[in-house]
Order: sequence, then structure tokens, then C-alpha cells
Amino acid sequence: MVACSVAVLLTVLSAASSAQSGSPASGTSPRESVDELYRRGHRANASVKTLTARFTETTTSSLLVRPLVSRGMLAVERPSRVVLRFTDPEPRVVVIEGERMTVSWPARSLRHVSNISSTHNRIQKYLASDSADELRRQFTIELHDPSERPGTHEFVLTPKRNRIRDTIARLDLWVEPSSFLLSAIRMTFANGDTKTMVFEDVVLNVVLDPATFSLDQ
Repeated sequence: MVACSVAVLLTVLSAASSAQSGSPASGTSPRESVDELYRRGHRANASVKTLTARFTETTTSSLLVRPLVSRGMLAVERPSRVVLRFTDPEPRVVVIEGERMTVSWPARSLRHVSNISSTHNRIQKYLASDSADELRRQFTIELHDPSERPGTHEFVLTPKRNRIRDTIARLDLWVEPSSFLLSAIRMTFANGDTKTMVFEDVVLNVVLDPATFSLDQ
């Protein structure tokens, strides 16, 4: 589940994390509205070289008596470096560099490296175009108004392909209209479990110490 959430997070940050405020113009179809927001967001997103933020991750599952809440720090360096450094309730680190993802979870004596080349290549396709067509091949995209989180745009992505639906049933993305930044994402998995990540104190384009992406920091 960690691997899945990180892959989705990468996709969102790279391809669908921006949108411009304002309601669809009269006579404009929902598809045209999504496409225009995507194009504007893509242009704004192109200026983002690095990003840091605090995050809160909430996991629900039929196997849990109550939701599991984790907190930590996120750092992104374009084009393909990401670190999720969990601090509570247990320290663990997820580092993505290009096509490789490494998970380190000391409390569980876990250190695992996996190849995410297919996800990495898909992200590059999204980045290469200011059109939502590539994303739409994988997902049905809806713009919800009003949003579940007041003051944000809410995008709902529903997978079209069985190989995606076997893992993820739905993605909800909430975007801040004033900053064009992703404020939250909720992944609903095929088994009904959910994982929600809320981002705060987002800072763009600061110089990141190379040690930021070290597993042993």
C-alpha cells in the first residue's frame, strides 16, 4: 500500500496538481473546463523545481479498529526525486530516485528496493504535454462543484482500465485555487480501504540539501 500511495502521489504532483480558480464559463462543457484547467495548471506547474511540505496521512481499513494517522515531511526535486519521511507514529522513509523506490522501516527491520519504471515512464508522458488526453486514457476525470473541502477545486479520477481498478477504485484530488497547489488526495482502493494525505506549509523552489534524499538522514 505504501508503494501504491507513493506512485499515485508522484503522478499527481507531476501531472495533475494545479488548477486555476473560477467556475466554468456559461456554455462550457465539463470536459472543456477540465482541459482548460489542466492546461493552465500545467503551465504554472512547469515552474516548480522543488517542493517541501508537512503531511498528515490517514488510513482506514476493515482490519483497523480506528483510522491510523501518520505524519511526516515530503520533499520533491524535479524531475524524479521524492522523499516521504514519516516521523509519527513510527519513523520510516520512502525514497524515489528515477525508476527506483526504496522503503526503509527500521521498527519492522524492513528495507526494500523496487523498480517503478512503468510509473516513471507514465509520468514523463504526462509532463511532456499540456493536454489532459494522456491522463484521460487512464482515468475518467470529473470536476466536482461544490468541493467536499470548501475553498478548493475537487477533481475525481476513476480508473478506466482493469489493471488499475484492481488496485485503486477512485482518486479524489483537492487543489488550492489561489496557489495552484495540491492540498489533499484521497485514494480509495479496490477493497474499500482509503488513504488520505493532507499537505500543509508547502514551500516551492528552495535549494534542497542532497542529504534530504538520504535514507539514513
